[in-house]
Amino acid sequence: MLNISEKKEIVERLAAQLASAEITILFDYKGLDVLAMTELRAKLRDASVQIEVVKNTLLTRAAKGSDSALMQDLYKGPNAIVISVDDPVAPAKILVDFAKTNEKLEIKAGTLAGKLLSVDEITQLAKMPSKQELLTKLVCTLNAVPTSFVTVISGVPRAFVNVLSAIKDQKEAA
Repeated sequence: MLNISEKKEIVERLAAQLASAEITILFDYKGLDVLAMTELRAKLRDASVQIEVVKNTLLTRAAKGSDSALMQDLYKGPNAIVISVDDPVAPAKILVDFAKTNEKLEIKAGTLAGKLLSVDEITQLAKMPSKQELLTKLVCTLNAVPTSFVTVISGVPRAFVNVLSAIKDQKEAA
């Protein structure tokens, strides 16, 4: 059993995490065995996403003043909350994919930019490319422009050298 100072510490830590979160997703983990929960935690950790399993009363206190307070009516039963500071798509992808193979995981809702997200909206968010994928595409696009420019610019001297070589071959043949 937690004493009051430990509960205050948990609420303060969780409140700081929720305040800096770009997205939070609430889900019911009832029925997941330890192995499945460990696998889910590892996938989330690899994506730099935090997961918290905390009592609903402590979560209610910590959520005050943050977007997560929008989900307060859903804080019933065994809940876990996923918090991502950087990438809003990564936790949605991980939870939606994990829920496909583990029917016992039930996504309840999420918050993003001050808006309450339904399960359908979280599923749609999971279909979007991740922040890393978008950055990779941007870098490739930015890299293609100078590469194409260099190819075009180098084509002029190359063509000139080919013309000179053809003239030289013509004069040698004559």
